[in-house]
Amino acid sequence: MTGTALKLTLDSHPKNIAEVEPYVNQVLQQYELDELLFGNILITLTEAVSNAILHGNQAKAHKKVHIASAIQQNCITFTIEDEGPGFDPAQLPDPTAPENLMTPGGRGVFLMQNLSDHVDFKEGGRMIELQFNLH
Repeated sequence: MTGTALKLTLDSHPKNIAEVEPYVNQVLQQYELDELLFGNILITLTEAVSNAILHGNQAKAHKKVHIASAIQQNCITFTIEDEGPGFDPAQLPDPTAPENLMTPGGRGVFLMQNLSDHVDFKEGGRMIELQFNLH
């Protein structure tokens, strides 16, 4: 259940968000992970990469999004890093607040926090680590 870290670098073009699913499939095969993890990993990585491309790098194709995976004994961690200015996740509005329920968008970080086992924002919000326990 160990292996070489798998990395992926994407240009910040919205069409490249589609590259997340083949990457997740490759990670699951490389590390021989339970397919039950696929859905949560796919959704969280798709949200993180989408945010990095659209918000972090503002869809400027010359800017890159870097994705990496690392596996430890009991968990797998994904790191997503963009070249944008960063942000403060504490300043995001609560998507479950009544005034935000009908607002389109604004649920990506909420989904990441609820579908992964641990989320950590680093580098001033330019990097996110998503951790999934291997039960």
